[in-house]
Amino acid sequence: MPAIEVGRICVKTRGREAGGRCVILEVIDKNSVLVTGPRSITGVKRRRAAINHLKPTEGKIKIKRGATDEEVAKLLAEAQDSEAKTKKKEK
Repeated sequence: MPAIEVGRICVKTRGREAGGRCVILEVIDKNSVLVTGPRSITGVKRRRAAINHLKPTEGKIKIKRGATDEEVAKLLAEAQDSEAKTKKKEK
């Protein structure tokens, strides 16, 4: 599993947004990526972040490189809905 890839959901470990979840939108170089929360959902603004300030999770959404915050918010909502449905079926 590549840890740092477009669409990977991460948790910021450092900075003023530490603890916030974000999605990788673009890999800029070997040390930095472009991430967004989006801010309306998680409080993480669209910004450049150092890879060593992120902790990747197992979650991933299918987005195109450089997607808008609205597209990311829509896909995150759909992912949460499908995750909730599968949890209900397991019980």
